[in-house]
Amino acid sequence: MAFPEPKPRPPELPQKRLKTLDCGQGAVRAVRFNVDGNYCLTCGSDKTLKLWNPLRGTLLRTYSGHGYEVLDAAGSFDNSSLCSGGGDKAVVLWDVASGQVVRKFRGHAGKVNTVQFNEEATVILSGSIDSSIRCWDCRSRRPEPVQTLDEARDGVSCVKVSDHEVLAGSVDGRVRRYDLRKGQLFSDYVGSPITCTCFSRDGQCTLVSSLDSTLRLLDKDTGELLGEYKGHKNQEYKLDCCLSERDTHVVSCSEDGKVFFWDLVEGALALALPVGRGVVQSLAYHPTEPCLLTAMGGSIHCWREEAYEADDGAG
Repeated sequence: MAFPEPKPRPPELPQKRLKTLDCGQGAVRAVRFNVDGNYCLTCGSDKTLKLWNPLRGTLLRTYSGHGYEVLDAAGSFDNSSLCSGGGDKAVVLWDVASGQVVRKFRGHAGKVNTVQFNEEATVILSGSIDSSIRCWDCRSRRPEPVQTLDEARDGVSCVKVSDHEVLAGSVDGRVRRYDLRKGQLFSDYVGSPITCTCFSRDGQCTLVSSLDSTLRLLDKDTGELLGEYKGHKNQEYKLDCCLSERDTHVVSCSEDGKVFFWDLVEGALALALPVGRGVVQSLAYHPTEPCLLTAMGGSIHCWREEAYEADDGAG
């Protein structure tokens, strides 16, 4: 007799505050997990970038080399390199182990809001308030970018990269997707300045947040609106949004001190997680586990699901 398949466990949401880290770098402008979720990066208003083990609460290294506040950072697929961008208009490539600056790319006319590596970490893509995305070759000594994407009519707030696509959100209210294989540009008009955009983990959809306090889920290929998510407050700051590790929930920062979780399919609010008094500036979701990092003021918080027990080593 065949037994029925066990039902998949319902997704658990990270709502237990496990750790609070005072980062000691002024206001934390962004928090980012590395590729496997074991470490995280914090970008400080004091011009530094810091690498942490968030579950242990240990600082591993501080990276100094920016001339102004650091606004975004990303790690490479093999954890050997970091890239960062900031208010000094520079894009910096770092060696993780030594903490040294490998290259500094200059060419943007305004602050750099967002940086990403391509899949092989051979190119850094940076988006700036100067309305351009620039692609920098990590291996060449050439000072100029290998390509500039300047279709945006206002500042570029967010860039995400898949194996063959670049997804960009702009203050002009448009999400642009560059298909590098086909050499095509697709554009969807949202109408309000875009603060963040990302791919779903299955690569079928894009999530877009904008300054009308609304998140929208779009079909990546057709641009069809699949869902709208409201309840949070986002009217003046560039706030992060993302999808949970299994694409079950839409997650967003809010200007009222909470992180909001909605059921992706039903659109219903599942959880408004109180973080503190102030704006939740940035968030990062673990790639494979229900683990969330939030940044508020000068601290980051690490959240896990209620049932999570920290082992002695990571406590």
